[in-house]
Amino acid sequence: MHRVLVTRPLHDAKPWVEAFRAHGLLAEALPLLAIGPCTDEASRQALIAARLRAQQGCYRAVMFVSGNAVQHFFEPNKPLVIDDIGFLAPKTRAWTPGPGTEAALLAAGLPAPQIDGPAPNAAQFESETLWQNVHTQIRPGDRVLIVRGANSAITANDSMNHSLTQGAGRDWLAARLRAAGAKVELLSVYERQLPQWGVQQLDLAKNSANDGALWLFSSSEAVANLQQLLPTQNWHQGLALTTHERIANKALSAGFGRVLRSRPSLNDVVASIESAL
Repeated sequence: MHRVLVTRPLHDAKPWVEAFRAHGLLAEALPLLAIGPCTDEASRQALIAARLRAQQGCYRAVMFVSGNAVQHFFEPNKPLVIDDIGFLAPKTRAWTPGPGTEAALLAAGLPAPQIDGPAPNAAQFESETLWQNVHTQIRPGDRVLIVRGANSAITANDSMNHSLTQGAGRDWLAARLRAAGAKVELLSVYERQLPQWGVQQLDLAKNSANDGALWLFSSSEAVANLQQLLPTQNWHQGLALTTHERIANKALSAGFGRVLRSRPSLNDVVASIESAL
């Protein structure tokens, strides 16, 4: 039986590995991203200020780009909840790009009726699909906060109001919001870093380049990190399964000889894996 390599950050990869194994697949976690909080003082102060504005109802909506964004925005806020107001003012909408982020918001205690995201049967879970469902909420002058991650190279001064978001989807959404007359604020609450691999992980990756293993990529950055970790590796015999066209294009440019595409839901990914292996 061929392996399935889950390249998400370790804490995100483990539930996928368990789910795949429950379906009878041979799955292992091989993280290609490491996640950590933004620890510099400027980022910490920006987070405190943004959380307070969110509680006070200063934002029409807060968009969380991922479950990691939810975790790093809300968890440090638990001691700062004001009476019964909660983490977001009742009239502030919480936007998500997909069901994973929605689940993180629900786990953080946000009421389901306050959350907006793509329909469960959407072809893609992304910012573009989200915008189709929420664009009528925005009026000129509204403020929208986008809570995101930053590459470790992004400096502390980029924590808020940086002119570029991380990822094409966030760029696109920020542009649509500004075109609708909204003021967009960008807040980095966690850093995406290159993982520190040991000898065993390096050997696993090298062997999986040509032994029929399937690499599951859920971000373009994971593919880029793989190239950085193994810069001379030939991937022409490699098999990749991706959850977005942008990620597929990145895997192809990295040299993967066979690149498949799937909707990002668990059932669709499992069906795609079973068809490929």
